[in-house]
Amino acid sequence: MNILLFEDNLLWSSRLMKTLTALGYAPQVVTQVPETTDAEMAIVNLGSPTLGACVKELNARGIHVIGHAGHKEKDLLALGKEVGCDTLATNSELTFKIEALLARLRANK
Repeated sequence: MNILLFEDNLLWSSRLMKTLTALGYAPQVVTQVPETTDAEMAIVNLGSPTLGACVKELNARGIHVIGHAGHKEKDLLALGKEVGCDTLATNSELTFKIEALLARLRANK
């Protein structure tokens, strides 16, 4: 299954790419919503000023979204809820519970 990774932090993008690939997903790092995609899920770094705006477009295309931010960034997590993320996670939850987060998102679609 293809997953769009909206991540402009090189450390996070490489970590997530390795993890998702090991879990059997086909991640693609992007900075904007592709014109065409068969991805059913996306992971969005809400801490990036340029990436959070894509959530509404992803929702309109039926792509389910996990938004993530630091555990102290309550305002960004609230923004993720406001713009329509299906699931919100702190960075540590994304690191240690990504498999469960993706399974829950797939089950709810």
